[in-house]
Amino acid sequence: MSAEIPVQPIIATGWRRCVREAENLGVTFVLLAMMVIPVVEIILRKTMQTGIAGAPSIVQHLTLLVGILGGAVAARDGRLLALSAITAVLHGRTRKAVTIFSHSFAAVVSALLCVASAQFVRTEIPSHSTIAYGVQTWWIQALLPVGFGVIAFRLWWHAAKSWRGRLVALVLIITMVAVARFAPIAPEQLKWPALAMLLLATVLGAPIFTTLGGAAMILFWGEGVAIAAVPLTHYSLVTNPSLPTVPLFTLAGYFLAEGGASKRFVRVFAAIFGQIRGGPAIVTALVCAFFTSFTGGSGVTILALGGVLMPVLLAANYKERTALGLLTGAGSLGILFPPCLPLILYAIIAGQAKAPVTIEQMFLGGIIPGFVMVGLAIWWGVAAGPKLEKSAQRFDKREAWRAIWDAKWELALPVVALAALFSGFATPVEAAAVTAVYAFLVETVIYRDLKLFTRQAADPARGLPEKKNVSEVVTDCGLLVGGVLLILGVALAFTSYLVDAQVPEHAVEWATGMIHSKWLFLLGLNIVLIMVGGLVEIYAAIVVVVPLLVPLGIAFGIDPIHLGIIFLVNMELGFLCPPVGLNLLLASYRFNKPMVEVMRAALPMLAVQFVGVLLITYIEPLTTWLPRAFGH
Repeated sequence: MSAEIPVQPIIATGWRRCVREAENLGVTFVLLAMMVIPVVEIILRKTMQTGIAGAPSIVQHLTLLVGILGGAVAARDGRLLALSAITAVLHGRTRKAVTIFSHSFAAVVSALLCVASAQFVRTEIPSHSTIAYGVQTWWIQALLPVGFGVIAFRLWWHAAKSWRGRLVALVLIITMVAVARFAPIAPEQLKWPALAMLLLATVLGAPIFTTLGGAAMILFWGEGVAIAAVPLTHYSLVTNPSLPTVPLFTLAGYFLAEGGASKRFVRVFAAIFGQIRGGPAIVTALVCAFFTSFTGGSGVTILALGGVLMPVLLAANYKERTALGLLTGAGSLGILFPPCLPLILYAIIAGQAKAPVTIEQMFLGGIIPGFVMVGLAIWWGVAAGPKLEKSAQRFDKREAWRAIWDAKWELALPVVALAALFSGFATPVEAAAVTAVYAFLVETVIYRDLKLFTRQAADPARGLPEKKNVSEVVTDCGLLVGGVLLILGVALAFTSYLVDAQVPEHAVEWATGMIHSKWLFLLGLNIVLIMVGGLVEIYAAIVVVVPLLVPLGIAFGIDPIHLGIIFLVNMELGFLCPPVGLNLLLASYRFNKPMVEVMRAALPMLAVQFVGVLLITYIEPLTTWLPRAFGH
């Protein structure tokens, strides 16, 4: 799975500090504008039967801006997602050499993406298309080469800590570009050596987006196709009408995670379930599932809730290994619950692959399977937990009511999101914006756990906790979203090459010729997807694998909603797969435990969730009953 590239942070002094603050404010402004514009559009439409001219197009291009700015910020802070974390186990000169090579190759790919984006923009200028209010589309598209150029520069900068190392990296970059440009060798002959070097750079820690983008450009280049096809597909995906739901729902999740919601939810579930055997396990599973459904990735859940829930489990006399395994496995439980981002993204990509799937169908299809996975996690947590002592306290109705009342505004968040989506008065993007605005108001105005402008430092003497300001939270969200959108855009270009090469058709022909049983196909599909989930970042896997998977599912008569849930539940299991599952890496980091210890602790949860995968795979009504019952 993915990891963040460890680098030496840039010291924010002088002009660098000004640039840093300007970038942070830019990300904040764009994301907040994305949040506000759809809500204002709803109000104007309902009250004055009018709206904001070109509002959907404006929001779509703001998504493009978030991707560019967020990606630049992620590169600045050394937080671009990578498939390999090998530099974390290397030391001395070996680590320096590996970092110089991987970052130099990544910088070359980013620089070529900058050149390709400039070519793409030049072809768009003559169209004179506008977004709204006379703003020409190419003005915004022109930020694509700027963004990739900035990322290339920062990858080069982070290649080494010293100027001597950076000079070596620069020479390496120039050499690679010169070989590609001036070597007297045909592109089709250089294609395979270039792909081999790309694979080596990926193993040594190059970011995921350079792996996928580099593969796409090398393959197109080898076939004599202009590399401007890569930014073209990037632009078409990032400005997809449904894609703004991704940053907006993520923003709502960040407001919750950075506010005091985690403690209030733990109190609610502890008051309700804490007095029965396995109560802390129930609390852990439910709270983690809720948070992951909004944050979209288990990383935020484990990092945000691990420090809160681990003491709860240990205080209830859970063994440390059991508690560690439960928290590691519970970090991805909410992937199947609306409005989780993988559900949205699957619907978008499957729709482009000609599968009749909507976001609403995926939301409905994931509910029952999601409860199956949560129920199995709870069952194991209860079975592995200590027996309830006779002296345990009884259920306290008053405490339960007080806890629910204190958290009532946050408990209503899923209701707000789903009501806005299914009531018909808002589009999916508008529903996501309503959810984000609601979460913002709850955490800043009602609970005041987030400060609007200035951070509040912790003051233990006065009992005051630390409180982040809104800009910090929105910037962190933009950084994550930017990194994900970089991956999605270039991954679609790689997928486009596979489609042009008729890989899906060949896969269908081979599979139907070799496998004649639908059930045997599903078993093989599970095995392959679990391996993919353990090696590939989930968003990249959706964009690359789903277009290949959809034709196979159609050929074997599998309902596309059911196929989507099978895909996602296997990705959920992949978070726990040794040796590089993302939950394993993050739990090791969060709880300061050796990787081997985390793997051993997570094995029971891995086995239990595999049972859930089989149930969801072979009992199709678990997925399809709700969409059919609601006419979807």
